[in-house]
Amino acid sequence: MKKIFFIMTSCLFVLPAFGASVVASVNGKPITDTDITARTTLMARQGQTSTDNRRQALQNIIDDNVKLAYASNFGAVPDDKDVEKELKKMNLGELSASEKAMARSALKAEIAWQIIVARTVLPTIEVSKEEIASEKAELAKEHGLPIEMTIVRLVDVPAEVATKLTKPKNCDDAIKIAEDLGGVPQKFTALQYELSADIRERVINLPKLTWSPVVDKSVLLVCSSKKTAEYGKLDDIIKQNAMYKQAMFVADQQLKQLRRKAVIVINDDRYKL
Repeated sequence: MKKIFFIMTSCLFVLPAFGASVVASVNGKPITDTDITARTTLMARQGQTSTDNRRQALQNIIDDNVKLAYASNFGAVPDDKDVEKELKKMNLGELSASEKAMARSALKAEIAWQIIVARTVLPTIEVSKEEIASEKAELAKEHGLPIEMTIVRLVDVPAEVATKLTKPKNCDDAIKIAEDLGGVPQKFTALQYELSADIRERVINLPKLTWSPVVDKSVLLVCSSKKTAEYGKLDDIIKQNAMYKQAMFVADQQLKQLRRKAVIVINDDRYKL
C-alpha cells in the first residue's frame, strides 16, 4: 500500500506542470498561457505597451523559437553564461521564475539573431559614397554635424540698419561694423549639433563672412568653421549605421520566410489572425 500511495502522490506532484493551457506550438514546442503572461510583463518592463500586447507577445515568442532553431544550424546560439551576463546589464528588477526564464529565452534568441546577421547578412551589404553623402546631408539638416562654428549674432536689428551691414574681412571686422551701426554683437563658438534647430537651419548653408537675411529681427554671420576630430570618423559611423539598417531590413525579410516555413499551430481562437 505504501508503494502505491507513493506513486499516486508523485503523479499528483507533476500534474501542475501541465496545468497551463497550451495556446500554440512552434515545430512541436508548446507555448502556454503562462509563457504569454510572462512575456507581456517583460515587454511592459521594457516600455512596450499596446492594446494587443498578448497577441504581440505570442508573436515574439514564436519568432524567438524560429530564430533559435535557425541559429542552431550555424552554431550561433550563445551559452547560458553569456546570456546571464547580458541579462544582468538590462536591470529589469525583480522577476518571477517564469518571467526570468522568458527573459533568458528572449535574450538568447536576440543575441543569436544578431550573430546570424553579423555572419551571414552584413557581409553582403554595400553602401555607396552617394548614400553616405545623402545620409550626412540629412544628418546635418536634422541634428547638425561635429563642425565647430564661430558665429556673430545681432538681435533687435531695425530693417534700415540691416541693409547697411557690409561684407566684413574677418570676425573682428564684422563686430566693428555692427558696433559702428549701434548694434551690440554677440560672438559665440559651438558645435553645429549643439545649436538650436532654428539657428542651425539659418547658418548651415550660409557662406562664411556673409550676413544672413533678417529673421525675427536678428541677423547671423559665420566667422569661421572647422571640422573636429570626431568629424573624421563620421563617414565610417554613417556607413556602419547604413549597413546595419539595410542588414536588419534583409534579416527581417529572412525571418518572415523562416516563419512561413515553420510549423506553427494556434490552438486558441483569441490569438488567430
